[in-house]
Amino acid sequence: QVQLVESGGGLVQAGGSLRLSCVASGRFFSNYAMGWFRQAPGKEREFVATINWSGGRTFYADSMKGQFTVSRDNAKNTVYLQMMNLKPEDTAVYYCAARWDLGSVPVLRNEYDIWGQGTQVTVSS
Repeated sequence: QVQLVESGGGLVQAGGSLRLSCVASGRFFSNYAMGWFRQAPGKEREFVATINWSGGRTFYADSMKGQFTVSRDNAKNTVYLQMMNLKPEDTAVYYCAARWDLGSVPVLRNEYDIWGQGTQVTVSS
């Protein structure tokens, strides 16, 4: 199975952008659906976006459509989350997750088997 390492988080002003990366080590990355979740202090971990094994299907949380874009490069074993027009309420630890799945775009936390350690995103007002 793969192991996941996120990067790209940091401090950004409201209205700014960040691109998060999640690099997978191990084999068969292209057999995994990949998801992004986030967890703000004192809140539950929530779904952000998911992408299927080929990159041909994506799905977003309603509140994040148009603001976030998920993509992947299977040749680089990497999934990305491009975040635009960031707001203070986007402040959270962002996690990528993997599920061995050649068909669907899973949206539930318990559908994912493998998690990264997270990367902090802080948006100042």
